Amino acid sequence: MKKRITTLTLLFIMLMTGTALAVDPEVAQANADKFGLFTLLPPLVAILLAFVTKNVVLSLFIGIFSGTFLLGLNSYGILGSIVHGFLNIIDKILGSLADGWNAGIILQCLTIGGLIALVSKMGGAKAIAESLAKRAKSPVSAQIITWVLGLFVFFDDYANSLIVGPIMRPVTDKMRISREKLSFIIDATAAPIAGIALISTWVGYEVGLIKDAYDSIGQSVNAYGIFVSTIPYRFYNILILAFIVTTALLLKEFGPMYRAEKRARTTGKVLPDGAKPMISDESTDIEPKEGIKLSIWNAIIPIGVLIISAFIGFYYNGYVALSDDAAMMEMINSSPLSIAAIRETFGASDASVVLFQAAVFGSIVALAMGIKQKIFTLSEGIDIWIQGLKSLVITGVILLLAWSLSGVIKELGTAKFLVSKLSDTIPAFLLPSIIFILGSVISFATGTSYGTMGILMPLAIPLAYAISPEQGYVIMSAGAVLTGAIFGDHCSPISDTTILSSMGSACDHIEHTKTQLFYAITVASISILFGYIPVGLGMPIYVVLPIALLVIVGVVHFFGKSVKDIAMEKTTK
Repeated sequence: MKKRITTLTLLFIMLMTGTALAVDPEVAQANADKFGLFTLLPPLVAILLAFVTKNVVLSLFIGIFSGTFLLGLNSYGILGSIVHGFLNIIDKILGSLADGWNAGIILQCLTIGGLIALVSKMGGAKAIAESLAKRAKSPVSAQIITWVLGLFVFFDDYANSLIVGPIMRPVTDKMRISREKLSFIIDATAAPIAGIALISTWVGYEVGLIKDAYDSIGQSVNAYGIFVSTIPYRFYNILILAFIVTTALLLKEFGPMYRAEKRARTTGKVLPDGAKPMISDESTDIEPKEGIKLSIWNAIIPIGVLIISAFIGFYYNGYVALSDDAAMMEMINSSPLSIAAIRETFGASDASVVLFQAAVFGSIVALAMGIKQKIFTLSEGIDIWIQGLKSLVITGVILLLAWSLSGVIKELGTAKFLVSKLSDTIPAFLLPSIIFILGSVISFATGTSYGTMGILMPLAIPLAYAISPEQGYVIMSAGAVLTGAIFGDHCSPISDTTILSSMGSACDHIEHTKTQLFYAITVASISILFGYIPVGLGMPIYVVLPIALLVIVGVVHFFGKSVKDIAMEKTTK
């Protein structure tokens, strides 16, 4: 996933002018015919290096170079291709950034990072957390409130992991809930909710990848609308959230987690003997300023401004975009607040611009609130905002590299080669499941969902479109990329959010990974068997999703062992 860095140098280098280069379909087809299997080299190199190095930036960079080297062979010898291949990497990066949509996506990601820093420093997030923590009176309510708090901090997985854990840890310790269970709840409501939230630090990245992949098959779509359409197909994200609630309400656990919960309830030891809990030093970065009065409005107002202004912006931006369509304007003007009008305006809006504008507006409101309350001066507030922006610079770096890899793959004709070889050999109903599994393996090995999405999305959408151009089929395949990457990242011991969840909950990292892995694989298996395979066979999502949710409840009920009696006995003494 995202790795924090403390310098803007790389981004400044990339923020230079360039010309976006369109790929001629005939050129791509000629390259596919000429290079054949070698067109798979860039994504394979990126994947294999990610396995070996665990460094997604290096892996994507070398993956891009392998592609530009091949392209150089069309005009140069081997030595010339090495030189021009390197130079072409810069052209690809500049071309990616020259696109107005891409630039807007990067800017909105960075700006939301600044807003989150301001809200955290004002104590808004901590105030909400503490107000919820006061309502935790039993093991059930403590777990549910931890889950709800994780949903409230939907806008960023880092903030989720580092805010929820320290606030709820004393509460869950009092209720004799194991640190393993606490860290699992935190981890399972970090990336899963941030990945499907309508507004978060993830949205820009996911939307950017979707748009670029659809461009590669010659379709100009509203990428934000496609992103929203993938949400029902994000089975793992949805089911893992339901799984948490089910285990909490039924007070049933199984596998390693049952042993951890039984130990905590019966002995009061929230950690096993010999455990080495991780304590986060990073949490101080988002701690509110000392001596200030905590208020939930310091979070509700700025985040509310972001959300409301984004929704208004989607409507207005889409309305302007549709102004030349007389029939559409007549429908909208006759019933401006109808579902149809909202759907069409939101669908025609430019999400990259709107979210950036909303994030700037929200940041200004947060800055003004902090200054008025004398929490910080104008200069200090700007420094805090920039610090938050810097924490997401790596998002921009990975975005540019992922877009550049996508551009190389497109020019080489990789998708065309894959389509010609696989479109008649893979059963259509299995493709979403295969994509989900492949994304899971890559993400688990690399510890990054971002890099996995960037590698797979430009391949998955063209392949799905070739097998079945039906829109719903392509959308479910895109959803499989996004959620498969999150599942693998969720399980990976080297993932940032897995590590930060251990830190936030002060849990032994190995114990957290072991107990979480068993639950995550269970939910992923249900996602495939009762999610992707049925929808791949044509079952409607409104039938598949409720059935999958019922299966989650059934698995916990029939396979879980109760800790209810233990909980009642111990907490009433």
